[in-house]
Amino acid sequence: MSTAAPLPVALSVEPSSNAIRVGESDLAFMRQALAAAEFAGGRGEVPVGAVVVVDGRAIAVAHNERETANDPTAHAEVVALRRAAASLGSWRLTDADLYVTMEPCPMCAGAIVNARMRRVYYGCHDPKAGAVRSLYQILDDRRLNHRVDIVPGVMGTEAAGLLRAFFERLRR
Repeated sequence: MSTAAPLPVALSVEPSSNAIRVGESDLAFMRQALAAAEFAGGRGEVPVGAVVVVDGRAIAVAHNERETANDPTAHAEVVALRRAAASLGSWRLTDADLYVTMEPCPMCAGAIVNARMRRVYYGCHDPKAGAVRSLYQILDDRRLNHRVDIVPGVMGTEAAGLLRAFFERLRR
């Protein structure tokens, strides 16, 4: 396993404050994403998990696989989008929501826009690579051909805790 630069210990969490209400089913899907992230961490992957949901049903669950697949694009979000598109037989995921434990990076945010996803729920912010709120705002950039609803801070404390614990173990 390569040792990537550690994330700062102060991953930020922002409670969801927009008009989209987070319900029990949303929390259940985020718990699924957290379980996938925890599994990834146990395999030496940065603990990020993602779940794609259509019509109230999880159609794809994924975690980071960059180390095990030797694939720089195997972020949890991209792997989940690929699985969801295969499941639906279409790259257009217009009725799909993504639950991911950490704010997507620029590559993942671009994939989300290109998949035409409806909504993204994410846990903690990523101050080093976040492309939804922290560094860039790709998902709601009016210059692009599609915009995605965003719900930040869903179970963000739990997501940030997984990342902190993982990188603390790496440092030891």
